[in-house]
Amino acid sequence: MAFQHITVPTDGEKVTVVNGKPHIPDHPIVAFIEGDGIGYDIMTASRRIWDAAVEKAYGGSRRIAWMEIYCGEKAAALYDGNYMPEETFDAMREYLLGIKGPLTTPVGGGFRSLNVTLRQVLDLYSCVRPVRWYRGVPSPVREPEKTNVVIFRENTEDVYAGIEYEAGTPENAKLAKFLREEMGAHFFEDAGLGIKPISAFATKRLVRMAIQYALDRGRRTVTLVHKGNIQKFTEGAFQRWGYEVARDEFSDVTVSEADLWSKYDGKLPEGKVLINDRIADIIFQHLLLRPSEFEVLATPNLNGDYLSDAVAAQVGGVGIAPGANIGDEVAMFEATHGTAPKYTNLDKVNPGSLLFSGVMMLEYMRWWEAADLITKSFEQTIADKVVTYDFARQMEGATEVRTSEFASAIIRNMDRFI
Repeated sequence: MAFQHITVPTDGEKVTVVNGKPHIPDHPIVAFIEGDGIGYDIMTASRRIWDAAVEKAYGGSRRIAWMEIYCGEKAAALYDGNYMPEETFDAMREYLLGIKGPLTTPVGGGFRSLNVTLRQVLDLYSCVRPVRWYRGVPSPVREPEKTNVVIFRENTEDVYAGIEYEAGTPENAKLAKFLREEMGAHFFEDAGLGIKPISAFATKRLVRMAIQYALDRGRRTVTLVHKGNIQKFTEGAFQRWGYEVARDEFSDVTVSEADLWSKYDGKLPEGKVLINDRIADIIFQHLLLRPSEFEVLATPNLNGDYLSDAVAAQVGGVGIAPGANIGDEVAMFEATHGTAPKYTNLDKVNPGSLLFSGVMMLEYMRWWEAADLITKSFEQTIADKVVTYDFARQMEGATEVRTSEFASAIIRNMDRFI
C-alpha cells in the first residue's frame, strides 16, 4: 500500500497473525507514534533503550525496523489539520504492531479523545495494564513488592462509547421525553444524558483474553470487577457473562470461588485458574490491604480506568505504568500518562511508562531476553540513584539527570547483565 507521508522501511518484514497468534520475524516493522508534548523526549530515549537491548541480547540477529506513523499535533501539521489521518489506521491494519507516546485530548470540548478513537476504530478491545513494583522505585506504601497485578480493561463500550446528549439540545429533550413517558424513568430536568452499553460479545472476548493470559503466564487468579449490585443489567451482566466464559470455554482449567470451597477445601488445584469476582468499590481497599490476593483483573471500561491509575500509585505512579491496547490482530502499546506540555522539549521527564510499554511489546513478541535486560538495567539504575527529577525529589542522595542521560545510564548498565 502506498502512503502519503508514511515511509515504510525497506529492511523490515511485516508482522503477521497465524492461528490467532502473532508471528514475529527477526526484523519486524514496528510502527511508532511519537506523541505530543513530552512525546519526542520520551520516545527518543525509549527507542535508544529498546534498540540497545535488542542488539545486546541477540548480537545483531534481531532488529526492529521502525516506521513512523502520525497522530495528534504532528499529524495535524502534515495532513492539513487532521489529527487522525486515515492512513494511520491503514498502516496499523497492515503492519499490526505499534507503540505510541501520549496524545493531546482537550477536556470538555473540541475533538474526541484520540486514544479512544484509535481503540475503537482498530477494535483494540482490551486495554492491558500490568502494575508491579520495580526495585528501588519510591512508593507511598510499606510493601509495594506485594502488588503485581495485570488489569484487563474492556476498551470499546461502557460510558466510553460516547453516546451522550448535552442538556438543552433537541436530541437531549427527545431522549428525556422518551425515557420519562415511555420507560417511566425519573431524573432531574436539564440533566445531561448518557447511555452505558455493555454487551455479552464485548465482555466475553475481554474475559477470554484475560483467562488465556493467566494460563499463558502462570497466573492463578482472574477476578471480575464490577458494580453489579447497583447496575444489574450492565455491570451485573458483565459478571455473569464472565463466569459463562470460564464455564463454557475453560471448564477444564478453571475453578469458581464457590467450587474452590465446596470441592477443594479452599486449596486451588495445581494447573487451575481461580475465577472470582469483587464489587468495584471494595476492590480499591483490597488492593491496598491485600494486594497479593489479586493477579489478573477483568473489568468494564470505566472501572478499569480508575483502578489502573489508582493501583499504579502504589508502585510509583502512572509515570512508570505501562499499557497496551490489543485486539485479535492489531496491538498498540502506549504511554499511559498525559502529554505534560509544560515539560515539552525540556529533556526532563521520566520515560518509564513508555519504556515499559515497550518491554510489554517485547514480551508480546516473545523477545524475553531483551525485555528482561531492560527491566534489570532499569532497576540497577534506580539502585544507583541515577534518576529523573520525579524520583530525585523523593530519594535522599539521588543524582538527578535528564531524560536522555537516564536512557544512557540504563544502556550502560545492560552490560552488567549480559
